[in-house]
Amino acid sequence: MADKKADFSDVQSGSSSTAPSAAAPRTYTVVAGDSLSKIAKQLLGKASRWPEIHSLNKDIIKNPDLIRPGQVLKIPDK
Repeated sequence: MADKKADFSDVQSGSSSTAPSAAAPRTYTVVAGDSLSKIAKQLLGKASRWPEIHSLNKDIIKNPDLIRPGQVLKIPDK
């Protein structure tokens, strides 16, 4: 048998469609009893960081005192 080497000259590199996107934001789904400050304390370490969450979610949070269970919020990086 002759040794035949594989020819990969036509293979192109690219990104995997199954790998998570680096641009995908972290999210959190609001549950009963949550507030932006409670979420900020839990996920960002300081309740005072709640305005960052509000700022990222102004499209769905019109009043920062009124969030509803089931809302999916974008969360800033730590």
